[in-house]
This record gives sequence, C-alpha cells and structure tokens, in this order.
Amino acid sequence: MKSDISIAFNKCKKEKRPALITYTVASDPNKKKSTEILKKISEHIDICEIGFPHSTPIADGGQIQTSAYRAIKNGFKMNDVFKIAQSYRKSKNSKPVILMGYYNMILQYGENNFLKKCVKSKVSGIICVDLPWPENEKFAKKCKNKLISFIQLLSPTTSQIRMKKIIKSSHDMVYYISMLSTTGGKLKVSPKNILKNYKKIKRLCGQKNLVIGFGITNKTISALKTADGLVVGSQLCKTITNSLKKRQNPVTMLSKLVYNLKSKIL
Repeated sequence: MKSDISIAFNKCKKEKRPALITYTVASDPNKKKSTEILKKISEHIDICEIGFPHSTPIADGGQIQTSAYRAIKNGFKMNDVFKIAQSYRKSKNSKPVILMGYYNMILQYGENNFLKKCVKSKVSGIICVDLPWPENEKFAKKCKNKLISFIQLLSPTTSQIRMKKIIKSSHDMVYYISMLSTTGGKLKVSPKNILKNYKKIKRLCGQKNLVIGFGITNKTISALKTADGLVVGSQLCKTITNSLKKRQNPVTMLSKLVYNLKSKIL
C-alpha cells in the first residue's frame, strides 16, 4: 500500500512539477492561528511540515527561532502539535503531515507514546534533525511498523559510501540539505551547483523521492523546480513575524506567499 507521501509525489510528477512542501512552527503565532494558517495554505501545497518548537534548536536559523520563541512564550506543550495536526487533517483539503523536530523532545515524551499520538493524529512522516543514521535505525523501524515514514537527511558533505547506506535505509522520501548552514541562510551555493549535486544523489535514490531544503525562497524556487520536491520554511516564519509587526493577518499574508511560491513552480 502506497503512503500518503508517495501518493502526493506521484500526483506532482503527473503534473510535471515538484511537490511544494511548507514548514511552519506549531502554535505560531498561537494554536488557533497556526491551525488556520495550515487550512488556508493547504489548497496550494502538497505536503505540510509542522515543527515542534525547541528552546535550543541546532539546525534552525533566526526566523524559525523567532517563531519557536513565540510559540513557547504562548505556552506551547507537546500535545499541542498533535491537536493542530489532527484538526488540520480533519479539514476538507488537508495534505500529508510531516512532523519535524529534535529527538530529546520525542525521548522525553516516550517514543511509543509519541508514535501512538502520530497515528491518532494521522501524521504521515517524521524528520528528526539530531538523530542521524545509523543511530536512528531502531526508531525508524518503529516508525515503519506504524506506517509512518522516517525521513533521512543528506548534506553536501555526506560521503558517497555513507549516502548509499542512508538512502538504502530510508523510506519513501529523502531530504537533501542544500548547503552548510542553518535554515533561512542566504543561498551560498548557486542553484546550478545545487542541482548538479542533486542529480548525482538522485541517481542513487532510484524511485525514492528526493527533496531540497534550506535557503529556498520565492526568489530561488523556480531555478530548482526540476527537483522532486522543494521545502520552504524560513520565509513563511519571516512572513508571520512581519505581518504581526505590521498588524496584518498572518493567515492572509501566508496564503498570498504560498500562492506566489506555487505559481513559480508550475
């Protein structure tokens, strides 16, 4: 049986375009608005990443850190991410949900309890930033047993030998970090060179879907549209911050941004 994630990618391939994958932080700017944002942008996206905010994020740049701080300040609790995911998945036009965060929060919550809540909330995948291969093998297996995709990460410095092993152990999606940076950094590598590396990795991936993340904005997205999927996160978080400063509705502003991003990959 094909997963929701695979079905989403297959649909995009039939339409000859990459999957548009968005990232927002759970409970930013608050639980209600966070859910409203997901429901509003859903008609323009293919897969939805929801991050659980962390006080000391190792991979996140300033924009996502600001979003996480707002959520924590507003009293975020781990159960909130499941409530948001569940509410969103019940909506008319919902897309596959991938939860993204750090392993210590999963460990504290309890792996089995975490996965049980994922199943109940209809979560399709998990990205665990600080749990690399091969340390993630046991947890990845638990995810697979619950029909949840564990998404492995690759970087520009991953050796080919290690890369082959990571891809082999991956499920139906692999995440390529485009550059050595935290999220939201200015694209330090040209889209041409990113795609050059991407194509080499894609040959190793075979039928598995390979997406690009980090440094993707409405200015760079069209140059990378030959990829299987493109992840945009920091620009969404920045838009929430700017809309709050200007006393604008973040739901409306994000909807406009995501519509614009989608138009650039068609």
